[in-house]
Amino acid sequence: MYKWLLIGLSVWWCVSVTQAWTIMSYNVENLFDYHKDSLKNDDEFTPGGARHWTYARYQTKVEQIARVICAVGENEMPAIVGLCEVENDYCLRGLCYPLRRYPYRSIHFESPDERGVDVALLYNPRTFCVLDSMALAVDLGEDKTRDILYVSGVMDGSDTLHVFVCHLPSMLGGKATSEWKRQTAKRVILNKVNDILEIQPNAKMVVMGDMNDAPHEDIPGMNNLMIPLERQGMGSHRYHGIWTCLDQFYVSDALVQQCQADIYNAPFLLEDDNKYLGVKPKRTFIGYQYHADGFSDHLPILLTTND
Repeated sequence: MYKWLLIGLSVWWCVSVTQAWTIMSYNVENLFDYHKDSLKNDDEFTPGGARHWTYARYQTKVEQIARVICAVGENEMPAIVGLCEVENDYCLRGLCYPLRRYPYRSIHFESPDERGVDVALLYNPRTFCVLDSMALAVDLGEDKTRDILYVSGVMDGSDTLHVFVCHLPSMLGGKATSEWKRQTAKRVILNKVNDILEIQPNAKMVVMGDMNDAPHEDIPGMNNLMIPLERQGMGSHRYHGIWTCLDQFYVSDALVQQCQADIYNAPFLLEDDNKYLGVKPKRTFIGYQYHADGFSDHLPILLTTND
């Protein structure tokens, strides 16, 4: 009884006039703290490690990522920010501090990934009132990978929104030999999607994150919004001079007519690609060369509802 009273009060507190809202998905590329964790392979991101990762470098990285979120929210801050490659809660608290003008809260579960890079969620509780959250494990046998983060909540005091944040296994070892790992992760998503649709056929769902592959229509019941963008030559990641939409949004049928996806490619996030020409994302490290003014090797993607 008390639990449901708290949920009801939370929903009432965040009720507002329904308006357009934005979801942001961003692979922030190695947002590590500067401490050694004995349970993770994070040695290179320590003061004595190969990247000489100090408190000052960590703090600069946090401020750069916060700068991107604020730039995206120039007119209206994102209601939800899905993050890939975040080490722990310490990093999330550090990220929320320069965003302290906004009441962001975070959701994160430690995953079995050997390097310790997890997915996480920032949300504005005045817009998105969380009802439930859990980590969905991806069983790859002896291989370890990130869990999938599932969160459900009430958006703008009206509709329940189901959100998945993913960072699927990489193509390390080759695309063909690693494909089964990504398909295994997508089956985990699909099983949860089917469970939701069985109870709520018109459920509003968003799957977001780094899929480590070109966009496909490969999660039944969900629509990949990034396919048209990649066909236009757009992308969130650039490799050997080729842009690809590794970062993606899938939405359920109940949302597909109400929203659109875009890639946030503001000039300050880009630098000249001297080898392949054009521009590329401005990274924190190129090899082991540190760049304090860098951000990530990925660009953020945005999902906005129609006015």
